[in-house]
Amino acid sequence: QAMLTGRIVQHADTVTISVELIDTRSNRHLWGEQYNRKLSDLLLIQEDITKRISENLRLKLTGKDQEQLTKRYPDNAASYNLYLKGRFYWNKRTLEGYGKAIEFFNEALEIDPDYALAYAGLADTYYLIGDMREASPHQIFPKATAMAQKALEIDNTLAEAHASLAAVKSSYEWDWPGAEGEYHRAIELNSNYATAHQWYSLYLANMGRSQEALMEIKRAQELDPISLPINSDVGYVLYLNRQYDLAIEQEQKTIDMNPNFLWSHRNLGLIYEQEKMYVEAITQFQKVFELSNGRAGQMPLAHAYGVSGNRDGAQKILDKLKALEHPSPFVLAMVNLGLDNRDEALELLRKAFDERMPDMQTLKVEPRFDDLRSDPRFAAMLRRMNFPQ
Repeated sequence: QAMLTGRIVQHADTVTISVELIDTRSNRHLWGEQYNRKLSDLLLIQEDITKRISENLRLKLTGKDQEQLTKRYPDNAASYNLYLKGRFYWNKRTLEGYGKAIEFFNEALEIDPDYALAYAGLADTYYLIGDMREASPHQIFPKATAMAQKALEIDNTLAEAHASLAAVKSSYEWDWPGAEGEYHRAIELNSNYATAHQWYSLYLANMGRSQEALMEIKRAQELDPISLPINSDVGYVLYLNRQYDLAIEQEQKTIDMNPNFLWSHRNLGLIYEQEKMYVEAITQFQKVFELSNGRAGQMPLAHAYGVSGNRDGAQKILDKLKALEHPSPFVLAMVNLGLDNRDEALELLRKAFDERMPDMQTLKVEPRFDDLRSDPRFAAMLRRMNFPQ
C-alpha cells in the first residue's frame, strides 16, 4: 500500500540520501527527507529512516518488532561495508566469489570480532562450498556449523545464523526435524529474510512436499525479485515437481537477467534431459562447463551423453572423473546411472552415503533416479536416509 523511493549519492566520505514515502492508492506524499552525512553515520541514518517509516505508516509494533527495527550490525560502518561486499561476492555462486566473500567477512571480523552477521556469512559460504562438492563434506560442513554457532553465541535471535544451521542439518547431518525447526525459527525471527524461504523451499522439495516448496520459493522471489539464485531455484523446484514447461520458462527468464549465471544453464539442461531434448540439454551442460572453467558440468554432461546413446562420450568423461585425486562417489554414480551400469551406480551411492555427500538429500525426488525406484536396493537406500513419511 506504500512505496519507498530513494537516491544515494556518495562524494568521498560524505553521502546525500533523499527518501520519499508515497501512498500507492492515492499517490499521496506521506513523508520525505534528505540527509547529508558522513559515511560513518550511515547506520544511524538507516535507523532513523526505519523509525520514521514505521511512524508514518502508523504501524502497530510490538516491543519485539521495535527491538528488531532498531537492532543494527555493527556500530562500525567499515565492517558493515565489508560484510555487504562479502554478500555481493557470495551471491555470485562461484568458487572465486566464495573466496572473495570469505576474505571480506574475515576483514569485517578483524574490525569487529563480535560481528555476528559476518560469522553467519562465513557459515553460508562454507555451506555452499560443500554443496558444490568443492571440499570434503567431513571437513567443510563442520566449519559451517561452527561459524553459525559462533554467530548464535553472540546473538541467538539472528535469523541468518539459524538458516545457516538449518542448511547444514539438512545437507550434511540429515537431521530433517532439526533442519525444519531451525528454518521455522529463522522465518519467525525475520519473515522477510529471503534466503531462509529459499533454502526452506529446497528442503521441502527434497522431502516431497511439493506445494509447500512452491509457496516458499515464491515467497523468496517476492522478497528478492532480482536475486539470480532465487529465480533459478524457482525453476529447480518446478523441475523437482516435474512441472517441466513452467521450469523451462522460469530458467529462461533467469538467463535473460544474466546470460552467464551457470546454475540456470545447469537447471535448464536437467529439464531438457527429462523432456528427452538431449541436444538442447547437452548444449546447456557444455555452457556450464565453459562458464565454470571446467569445474562444473562434466557429470550432468556425461549423464546426458549416456541416456542419449553416446556411450563413448560418457565413458571418456567418466574415465577423467575417476582419475581425479578425490572423485565424488555421487558424481561417479550419476555417470554410471546414465550408462545404465545399475550395480556400479548403487554401490557408489552407498559410498556417497558413507561420505555424507549433500546430493544424497535429493534421493527421494530427483527425476534422474526414477529408473531406480523399483529396485529394492534403492528402496533400502531411501530407508537408510530416514526421510519423513
